Amino acid sequence: MSHSTYNKQWQEAQSSLMDLLQQEIPEQPPKPEKDRLAAFQLLATMYIKYIQIFRKLEECYDQIVHPQKRRVLRHVLDGTMGRILELKHEMVNLEFSEYHYFDDVLSDLKLTPNDVEIPIPKFFTNERYDVIKEREKLLGKILAKIGPQEKEDKEELKMSLEDAIKLIQVHERARQGRLRAKFMKEIREQEERDRVAQTRGAPTLDPDVAACRIQKVWKGFAQRRRTKKERDEEMIFIGMAPPPLPTSIKNTPQALALKTEATRRITQSNHENEYQQALGTIKEKIKETEGPDIKETMMDQIRQWFIECRDAQGKFPEYPDEDDGGSALIFKEKSPEELEAELNDKDGDKKKKDKKGKKDKKDKKKDKKGKKDKKGKKGKGGDDEEEEEGWKMAESGFVPSVNEGTEKFKSVWMTRDEKENFSQKHDAELIKEEKRKEVEEEIRIQVDELMRAELKNLKAAVDRDKGKKGKGKKSGKKKKKKGKKSGKKGKKKKKEKDLTPDRTIESLYEELVKEGIIVRCPQIRLSNFEGEYSYLGTTLRQANIEPMPSLSDVRRLVTEFGILPLGSQAVHEQAPLTKSILLAGPRGTGKKMLVQAICNEVGANMFDLTAANIAGKYPGKDGLKMLIHLVFKVGRELQPSVIYIGDCERMFKKKIPKTDPTDPKRLKKELPKIMKGVKSDDRLLLVGTSRCPFDGEMKPLCSLYQRIILIPRPDYASRHLLWRRLILKNNGVITNILDVSSLSKVTDGYTPGHMLTAITQVLTERRIQTLSKKPLQSVEFIAPLARIDPIYKEEEEAFKGWYAKTPLGKKRAKAAQADDDDGGGGKGGKGKGKKGGKKKGGKKKKK
Repeated sequence: MSHSTYNKQWQEAQSSLMDLLQQEIPEQPPKPEKDRLAAFQLLATMYIKYIQIFRKLEECYDQIVHPQKRRVLRHVLDGTMGRILELKHEMVNLEFSEYHYFDDVLSDLKLTPNDVEIPIPKFFTNERYDVIKEREKLLGKILAKIGPQEKEDKEELKMSLEDAIKLIQVHERARQGRLRAKFMKEIREQEERDRVAQTRGAPTLDPDVAACRIQKVWKGFAQRRRTKKERDEEMIFIGMAPPPLPTSIKNTPQALALKTEATRRITQSNHENEYQQALGTIKEKIKETEGPDIKETMMDQIRQWFIECRDAQGKFPEYPDEDDGGSALIFKEKSPEELEAELNDKDGDKKKKDKKGKKDKKDKKKDKKGKKDKKGKKGKGGDDEEEEEGWKMAESGFVPSVNEGTEKFKSVWMTRDEKENFSQKHDAELIKEEKRKEVEEEIRIQVDELMRAELKNLKAAVDRDKGKKGKGKKSGKKKKKKGKKSGKKGKKKKKEKDLTPDRTIESLYEELVKEGIIVRCPQIRLSNFEGEYSYLGTTLRQANIEPMPSLSDVRRLVTEFGILPLGSQAVHEQAPLTKSILLAGPRGTGKKMLVQAICNEVGANMFDLTAANIAGKYPGKDGLKMLIHLVFKVGRELQPSVIYIGDCERMFKKKIPKTDPTDPKRLKKELPKIMKGVKSDDRLLLVGTSRCPFDGEMKPLCSLYQRIILIPRPDYASRHLLWRRLILKNNGVITNILDVSSLSKVTDGYTPGHMLTAITQVLTERRIQTLSKKPLQSVEFIAPLARIDPIYKEEEEAFKGWYAKTPLGKKRAKAAQADDDDGGGGKGGKGKGKKGGKKKGGKKKKK
């Protein structure tokens, strides 16, 4: 697409964002919502609208080449991304469930599930491409030095030279025998054809009849071929059959679009380099040309201020400190008297702070007592002053930044005419405006030093005339500054001990790679985790049936809790902090694949702390401390980082067999302690996977992992999609003979891992070569699947029962019970309306 197309798309996204901001920043505070369903509908609608805006902004940021526009876009994009995460956490706190279903909202807004699919921003990896590439090179070098570690296992089968020669001879004789048999068969068939031709004799058919017969056969064949072609085109048009595979991938429209996008990214980097060079050159030019004039005007204005203050108050003023802004305070539109009063007030406020601190403590105690009294009154009937019960949306940390970016778009880019800027390079005038301010700030610091000295000389001259000395004030100021510094020192917390102060990060990284703690991830993207959208989630919840989430919902949760916060530092610092995720599901559902996808989408390091992987490494208590120290030190330096623990429920098992050499409880005490120290500045994520979480203790498991993502076995729609995609990925061909619908119905209970195993067993190289003559049939996949045990309903029910016992599951059960008791009306935002509903009902009965 062209530059103008992306600019229009940006304007559309900003206009819809302005409409949302009017709803986010109302003139009057909104009333609390008592109906929980209405509150969820409001949140879901805003969430979906923000996702639509996010999709447009992400595409614009990826393809717009103007460097100054991209900065404004990035500011708004980060804010929108963070707001989506805030709304998601609001919905989790409201519904007490990680999974939410929006099929009714989508039908109201006339949208499809693809319209609200959350894209993963490409700048997560594109802007760190050089760093990721260098890290991959370093990892490759270290792994090459180590060499393959499993040589001994592969050299189990040994064969003598005589046995090898005999084996080759047997195979060679068998090959020659097959060729000889084939040759003799062809000779016999030819002899039989010759014998039959001799017995029949010469043909006696009339030439005219023969011509008509040939025409009839040919016309019938041509018409059947034409009819088949038209039928296939119709089926492709209505979406009942897949389009034919292109003969050359290079000439397809999709390939050309990807090529255009790649060239635009190259143009982006070129324009960015030019912009960075222009920043330095324009700033130097402003310093040379306008710097002396700016300096003279500033000094003249400050001297004029000295004279005005002396005329008004009879003495020279105190020069503002650097902490207060220096001479920047002078250039505000204030009279000398107001400025002097403001400076004096600041000194007085500093003295009063200590007195106010003692009063605040007393006031807090009084407030607590007042709150207790109010609570007591509420039980008796309540007061007029008490707040209304219900759900209120929490204050957002991202709406102000989104609003700021929108205002900048309005003031600068909304009405800007860029018809002459065909190549979309930087605007020099905007750079001059920004750099002029920077130059003024730098010059102001120099001017302040000169004018302080000049003011000091003026005061000394006046004091000499009057016979006064002005040393007292200086000593007082110095004491105040010392007091400030001492206060700051008292607030500092103790830092953690650095066990490796003399070693570089490169050496620590190399050590962890050699020990097998840092692992190379295969190139798997989140788009490879495929699954269909759940269209009946809301309907089932309205019928008080908790639906099993679909694979599409799992992909959305991994994006929201794992990928989006890790990818952007600005979002991670302000968004609700998610330190850890637990992926729980049966075998073959793609848990480890999701962990690898998170690492690849964000460009993160993967630290494997699975019990089997760290067994025998860093032994003892000191060794364990060193291991955790190395992982978190390297992880913080080379963030974002993902810490992976497979079969994490074994860490919290009550009894572990003595024959188990892995010691899974090794990290039980140390890991939760250090995870408490992870802050919003640290882009670290702990991801655990478990195929039987019900074996571990519930309380410590749920305290370590903040978010629990339950991965189910795929439903019919997801199985249908998976069979088609996996067959095509493994060089298979789907024809009308292959009944995918029946195959999906029969394979209920089989996971994507099971399906992939069956497909790789069927689609061998020899079978792929014969696909043109013998198309695939669904029966071929039954035999490999029959050797695999499916996931039965009992196991799925066990996962559902375990999830219902988690803290969030218990809260959801209580909220559902409260809804049933209230009869569906007057629900509080977090189940608080339960008692109130009963009391109100009781009063009505008495009446």
